[in-house]
Amino acid sequence: MSRTRILAELRTSPPAVLPSLLLCDFGNLATEVQALEQAGARALHLDVMDGHFVPNLTYGMPIVEAVRRATELPLDVHLMIARPADYIDAFVDAGASMVTIHAEAVAEPAPVLERIRRRGAVASLAINPPTPLERIAPALPHCDMVLCMSVSPGWGAQKFDPVALEKLRTLKAQYGDGLLLEVDGGVNVDTIADCTAAGAQLLVVGSAIFRNRQQGYAESLSELTALGGEGGRDGFATGKLDPLK
Repeated sequence: MSRTRILAELRTSPPAVLPSLLLCDFGNLATEVQALEQAGARALHLDVMDGHFVPNLTYGMPIVEAVRRATELPLDVHLMIARPADYIDAFVDAGASMVTIHAEAVAEPAPVLERIRRRGAVASLAINPPTPLERIAPALPHCDMVLCMSVSPGWGAQKFDPVALEKLRTLKAQYGDGLLLEVDGGVNVDTIADCTAAGAQLLVVGSAIFRNRQQGYAESLSELTALGGEGGRDGFATGKLDPLK
């Protein structure tokens, strides 16, 4: 799916829950991917960690390639790595549809974001909880999407940091539908409505899906999507939120 089509669909569709594959059963990766697709997932999120930029170590291009072979869904590849510019081509070639780099990992994000765009992928910039929005302001014209981290990157199952909501509200007020907004970390049944009310259109969910396997992926995704939809209707859509608070 082309960058233009992905952006058009995500900008005009209801908020989407993106399962993060970090907690999936990698021994049955294709089966897991197909189950998530059948359950209604509209895109999949892949966390790439190098053990340097973040303390954890996960996977790289071979897993992205394997997921791409199993599905045609958009793949949202989140690079929590040092020197991301060195790996843009490799991850796009592996099948990434959307590539996120961290503002904290590069001195000048704009050239890297433009390189992602030239490769035909959605260009996204992530910002950690302690990093102020002012830090990324010069790079925003080069972004298709901003990912507001609601936990410190590197480990799953952390507690949600509401500072992400403040950033989402500000970005939504400033850019409207011209900038996709994503949130990652601690998104679950208790926090998802607040995220969509603040302006998030893409909601990365890990533990709340994969640690409820007995409930079934379809039921978990349906519940989270419904709760996220309620937040969207009660927030900016109805004007109940002050976007600058």
